[in-house]
Amino acid sequence: METNTATQAVAQAAISQNAITTIFVLAGLTIVAAFIYAAWLAKWVREQKNENKEIERIAGLIRSGANAFIRKEYTILAIFVAVVAVIIFLFLPGPVWQQPNITKNLNMTLCYIAGAVFSAIAGKIGLYVASLANARTAEAAMHGVEPAFRIGFRGGSVMGLLVVGSCLLGVMAVMLLVGDATALLAFSFGASSLALFAKAGGGIFTKTADVSADLAGKVELGIPEDDPRNPAVIADNVGDNVGDVAGMGADLFDSNVASMAAAVVMGTVLDGGTGTNVMMVFCYAALGLLASLVGIATAKVSDKGTPTGALNSSTYVTTAVFLVLTALATLIFPIFQWRIWGASAVGLMVGVIIGLATNYFTDDSKPIVPKVAHASKSGPAFTILSGVSYGFLSVAPAMVGIALSALIAYKLCEPLGPGYAMYGISMAAVGMLSIVGTIISSDAFGPIVDNARGLAEMGGLGEETIRNADELDSAGNTVKAVTKGFAIGAAGLTVISLLGAFMSEVNVSLTEMGRLDELLTGFNIIDPTVFFGILVGGAIPAVFSAMLILGVDKNAQRMIAEIHRQFTDIKGLKEGVEGVEPDYNKCIDIATEGALKELIPAGLVAILATVAVGFVGGVNAVGGYLLGNIVTGLLLALFMSNAGGLWDNGKKYIEAGNMGGKGSDAHKAAVIGDTVGDPFKDTAGPSINTQITVVSLVASLLATIFLNWSIF
Repeated sequence: METNTATQAVAQAAISQNAITTIFVLAGLTIVAAFIYAAWLAKWVREQKNENKEIERIAGLIRSGANAFIRKEYTILAIFVAVVAVIIFLFLPGPVWQQPNITKNLNMTLCYIAGAVFSAIAGKIGLYVASLANARTAEAAMHGVEPAFRIGFRGGSVMGLLVVGSCLLGVMAVMLLVGDATALLAFSFGASSLALFAKAGGGIFTKTADVSADLAGKVELGIPEDDPRNPAVIADNVGDNVGDVAGMGADLFDSNVASMAAAVVMGTVLDGGTGTNVMMVFCYAALGLLASLVGIATAKVSDKGTPTGALNSSTYVTTAVFLVLTALATLIFPIFQWRIWGASAVGLMVGVIIGLATNYFTDDSKPIVPKVAHASKSGPAFTILSGVSYGFLSVAPAMVGIALSALIAYKLCEPLGPGYAMYGISMAAVGMLSIVGTIISSDAFGPIVDNARGLAEMGGLGEETIRNADELDSAGNTVKAVTKGFAIGAAGLTVISLLGAFMSEVNVSLTEMGRLDELLTGFNIIDPTVFFGILVGGAIPAVFSAMLILGVDKNAQRMIAEIHRQFTDIKGLKEGVEGVEPDYNKCIDIATEGALKELIPAGLVAILATVAVGFVGGVNAVGGYLLGNIVTGLLLALFMSNAGGLWDNGKKYIEAGNMGGKGSDAHKAAVIGDTVGDPFKDTAGPSINTQITVVSLVASLLATIFLNWSIF
């Protein structure tokens, strides 16, 4: 009998090893396929017509401005990364002078640096692709919506495939080379910390220019949106690249890495290092990338279709393919559990539902946007009041969706054994982010077509071309709002799973110390240290948002003063005399200097507050801090993202000829609403989800230190 049992165990181990090898090969081949397809798409975009000299000149100004900003930003962030790397080497996973050898500390440091480098590359890839596609999309719009859509979406898809492929490659490399789940948290922290500052800095830059160009141009002077006389228009287009493309690429790279890191950390604890649960993470992530390849390849505008419909169709195809492929994988590999597949499926479906709810509140073909546009006829106060109200209403479906997906995933996986309930939530986050390749492709499409619209107007390509570009831009705005909601929702599930990873790290340390009676099973909110953490954590997203929006406010005031000076001092500029040009570089410099000055303080406040709470109240206070940070962070992020998208599309709805059209009082009110919404949706809102990820990772990395050193 014992011989049979031993034989079965050996056979089971052989099956597991074969499955693990197969999954690694599958993931590797998928990464290679994604990189090859991305390279082909980039080559195809580069080969499209780019013959208009004026458009190429303006695109060159945008490209050089964006590259200059990124170069300066990354120089500052390199110093930050170097300082943090030294701190990690000295103190993590424990003080280096107390370690028998320095290998673990060195691994943590190198993984942190690698995460930051990968995140920076993700942003740089996005910048390159956008600068490649924007001029070509503008020229293609002369021939219709469909050819312009194809270039814009394929340009965005290069970024989507490379970012997700790099993410999977980085996480697998850390586990194969280092084999330490805690080191993977350091890799994720590197990606998250750089993404936090890149998103904040890019967001401040882009909205400084956007707000200034709109207020000084449209409202004060009544000139068109991308009129080349306006000194801020090039800075505005540069901002689309550094904020909505480079910042967003780093942001979604970070979210994807964080969701995988949380699942791998908990999976490693649960399976005792056999790799079963970890392989499920890699398999599902690889199949998500494969599904994105299919979804991207099928995206096109049909004869009677719309760009928004094509983008949504791509998402739905990716979702369906992922569900089928993961179900087949769960059927084929005996080491996989159907309950865990159910958790990931729930996460993905809730992501789609969040996207649909966001679409309802931000798409001008739905009832809410026209209502806000109608309110604008009564003045800007009513634009703001209606937008704020509907923005708050839009939070409910997403928050309830995140709560339900966490609850269902928890209950689905709870019967599998202790710890599997939280692992189920982490797999729901992996499921929600499984189609992130398609999501990034749709998101990057937005700033590409926004730039194309500006280039079409500045290059004098005619009203028909501008109309085509406007249709693409409106679709890009709608889908950007949807993808922001999706990313924030995914961040919500990710940080709930990171809370589980934090508890796992604490319990591993307690076990090593022999303090088994102190193992964490949850957090009692009546405990004063936990409640202290909840209140402080709840305040941080508000403070963080305020600092970013104030950064936009201060910089925009400086830029508007510069626009006024140029219109006064440069003779013939306001009248549009041929050969007279504004000093675009001055506005680019103002946006650059202001963004670089403001980006570090806001991020440091969030990180240092986490450390302070840990030293004051220990791990229980940090648990409460994370809870408070998650709840208020998600609420504010969803509200600001949706309200901003709503105001933006309300303005475009009026510009399309409704409620009096361009130049009407309703239009001026809507422009004011849009300028309020700009830092909401493109600076503070999307940066909050990175902020809550960063503080969760800081908490997990410092868990052992907080156990040993705290006041209370």
